[in-house]
Amino acid sequence: MSGLNSIEKRAAISLALVFSLRMLGLFMIMPVFAIYGQELKGYSPIWVGIAIGAYGLTQALLQIPMGMLSDRYGRKPIIIIGLLIFCVGSIVAGLSDSVYGVTLGRAIQGMGAIASTVLALAADVTRDEQRPKVMATIGMCIGLSFAISLIVGPILVASVGLSGLFNLTAVLALLGILVVLFIAPNVVSKAPKGDTRAAPELIGAMLKDPQLRRLDVGIFVLHLVITSVFVVLPLMLLKLDFATPDHWQLYFPTLLLSFILMVPLIIIGAKNQNMRQIYRLSLLLLAVSLTMMYFLQDSLIGIFIAVVIFFSAFNYLEASLPSLIAKFAPAGKKGTAMGIYSSSQFFGAFCGGILGGACYQWFGLSGVFLTSTTLVLLWWLYTSGMVNPEVLKTYTLDANVSDQKSAETMAEHLMSLSGVTEAIVIYDDKAAYLKVDAKLFDLSNARAVLLSTTS
Repeated sequence: MSGLNSIEKRAAISLALVFSLRMLGLFMIMPVFAIYGQELKGYSPIWVGIAIGAYGLTQALLQIPMGMLSDRYGRKPIIIIGLLIFCVGSIVAGLSDSVYGVTLGRAIQGMGAIASTVLALAADVTRDEQRPKVMATIGMCIGLSFAISLIVGPILVASVGLSGLFNLTAVLALLGILVVLFIAPNVVSKAPKGDTRAAPELIGAMLKDPQLRRLDVGIFVLHLVITSVFVVLPLMLLKLDFATPDHWQLYFPTLLLSFILMVPLIIIGAKNQNMRQIYRLSLLLLAVSLTMMYFLQDSLIGIFIAVVIFFSAFNYLEASLPSLIAKFAPAGKKGTAMGIYSSSQFFGAFCGGILGGACYQWFGLSGVFLTSTTLVLLWWLYTSGMVNPEVLKTYTLDANVSDQKSAETMAEHLMSLSGVTEAIVIYDDKAAYLKVDAKLFDLSNARAVLLSTTS
């Protein structure tokens, strides 16, 4: 965290902790619900899938509106309300003895859709040049909390049961509220909206962008597949006489190995603009792992290898997709692009739960893996028109413009600077958004333009 001031460090640690506590509670159910959900009234594989993915539907629908409410009523109040809603959903699920009640609880959990608001708060309290470090810290903690949830879920459920997991989730939400109240920094000034919030009037244009659309479809399929897999993977391990409390013994080493194997993919992808090639290779690895699960259902060693490959590809794609969104998003429109991306991710989880449950109920374990493999291969074909992103740096600078005409004049002056590929000045935001070639761009020249145009 070098270069961060005390407020930025507090923001990185506290908001990463809020995200992690929420995600830990949300995902602890994934590796165990397919097994323990069989004890609930109304059990069927389809309802298990719906219950696992139900949070995704409400979160996808409310993600952007909650972000807009935070602009009006403040970041912290909306985050606290979201965590309270999440807590209520956890309690509802914990008190339920039917799969329908658990599904309702999971849907209520998703209504506490605070992801975009937490990221907006992080942006509000960080300087532009330090913002990527804070966002990266939050992103890493989200990934770590997912990994931890796969390990601790099977261990805890053996002693506290399914209702105990949901009750623990409620406690984690309350801890998150305490972090927001007493550790997270207060907003002094809001970051420009173009970087942090989805603008409804821009959604249509972002959906028409072919490169962004490929990434939105990608995160949708990725989370559809992983949710589908976790509808059946615990059952497959149980079928191999691998007791549920011991499932962590598979998840821990496979996740550890996958993080190690992911590093070379990231390094190779970053060098010589090979991101497109490594991205598509990861899709093939994902398809290979699912095919192995299809053919090696009776081999624990085979499943172990398949899960290592699966998580290696998944972790790379999960880490690289947000970066690609940021690279392809037009200047001043990253907030909208990320809003659509996040909604696609959560909607994918919802659809994955339904598809996984339906395929398992009608076609068995093989049906889930065959369908998932087919979807990944179709995704791979859809990426054939993908291009390598340009190596550009983004800047968001204060622009004290007095009206729309002066904003347009400033943008023209900025576009004339060496290395500037995109420049947009938004009067309402009082901000200039730049995309530049770092080798040719001189920041001092841009600041001089901003001063001369506004003086």
